Amino acid sequence: MLTLQFVPYNDIADLDSEKRIKKLLALAMEEKIVLLEGRLKKEEETKLIEKTMESIDEKFSGIELSVIYPDKKTKDFFKKIKKIMIRMMLGDREGFTIIGPATIIKEIKRDPNKIQLLTTEKVVSQKKKKSKN
Repeated sequence: MLTLQFVPYNDIADLDSEKRIKKLLALAMEEKIVLLEGRLKKEEETKLIEKTMESIDEKFSGIELSVIYPDKKTKDFFKKIKKIMIRMMLGDREGFTIIGPATIIKEIKRDPNKIQLLTTEKVVSQKKKKSKN
């Protein structure tokens, strides 16, 4: 079964970087695809990847990560000012982040109009199939 877990920005806003990373990595290790409102800081993304590499073993093969930003290209001066003001008030809540186990997520494709999350099918071992029958 595929599990998507939405994590509102408020759930991680008061956590320090280490706890944010620990929480998100723990969810991915539970084979959940995390849809995080907002985004991590660049340093946090780097640290998340480092922690992931340290955690790789027979059961956990890593994560796939993608950050989706809203379109930032605008020529209208007042829209630019409005976006700057919103960013100042909301901080890192703009956009969202997808984090999931590499055993489930094959690829994340982005374009301005859609996101495609390509997943792999989990192969159930023959022993498990026989035990269910």
